[in-house]
Amino acid sequence: MDPIEALNEIAYLLERSLASGFKTKAFRTAAKVLAGIPADRRVSLVANGELARTKGIGGTTYEVITQALDGVVPDYLADLRARDKPLTAGGKALRKQLRGDLHSHSDWSDGTTSIESMADTARWLGHEYLVLTDHSPHLKVANGLTSERLRKQLDVVAELNEGYEGFRLLSGIEVDILDDGALDQTPPMLDRLDVVVASVHSKLRMESAEMTERMLAAIADPHTNVLGHCTGRLVEGSRGTRPPSTFDARAVFAACAANSVAVEINSRPERRDPPGPLINLALDAGCLFSIDSDAHAPGHLGFLDYGAARAEAHGIPVERIVTSWPHDRLLDWARG
Repeated sequence: MDPIEALNEIAYLLERSLASGFKTKAFRTAAKVLAGIPADRRVSLVANGELARTKGIGGTTYEVITQALDGVVPDYLADLRARDKPLTAGGKALRKQLRGDLHSHSDWSDGTTSIESMADTARWLGHEYLVLTDHSPHLKVANGLTSERLRKQLDVVAELNEGYEGFRLLSGIEVDILDDGALDQTPPMLDRLDVVVASVHSKLRMESAEMTERMLAAIADPHTNVLGHCTGRLVEGSRGTRPPSTFDARAVFAACAANSVAVEINSRPERRDPPGPLINLALDAGCLFSIDSDAHAPGHLGFLDYGAARAEAHGIPVERIVTSWPHDRLLDWARG
């Protein structure tokens, strides 16, 4: 098999299982190095020993490459495939109806890989579209994008789209909801984006009344399309746990319904946000929903399985899930 495809599939399976970033980076790095070597030179570089001495190629990745070049599935990949299991038992029917993902990150902010790598994996998974939503400038710890950097990113997105057929990489942002409810990016830049996900990342323990007003102001902003991980909770994972923020959920979801803002079902296993009772409240309020991966690595795009299972368990009608909509309908809604 193609050695680059083998390395990338290994990285994908490791990322999806939340393996250490150090381990997955080794395979992504090796794939990038190998991509820079003409295909007709790879066998000769193995034969003369030069590939084994190439920076970015380690012992394990070298073995994967040589086995793939010999025309067999590398042992490392075969073992991962044999141990790979569905992430969840439920949600399979709904998952098949999802066409895209409105929340993903690249190495322009706090993601682990390039924009192109994220898009290529989305295409491989059968997505019709993926929205790139790197962070906004206030979130310095995540290398949030200034207006200038975001402007440059839009050029990259446009260039990549020139090479795609049957798939669109959509421009977007995960914009911070600031303390007063303002969105952390200039209105002219927000005007240029396809989709805006608005999320609270700071002062998560704000008093309930203040948090409610903060969220209502962001929802009322005509740029906001999706309310991201609304409680900010963490239920597991390397960052530990964190309780949900408190706010008037009925008022917030009523505002989402009135402003056609989708409530995100964040599919990351450490978030599972909103909690089940809030999903029910949003459903009763008449809200739209967006099932998103919040992917920070290509393998995380597979987390949509978790979100689909939660949405199915709560009986959310598919027509109210914007990520089941075709590209044109999605953009009509987002720009409306």
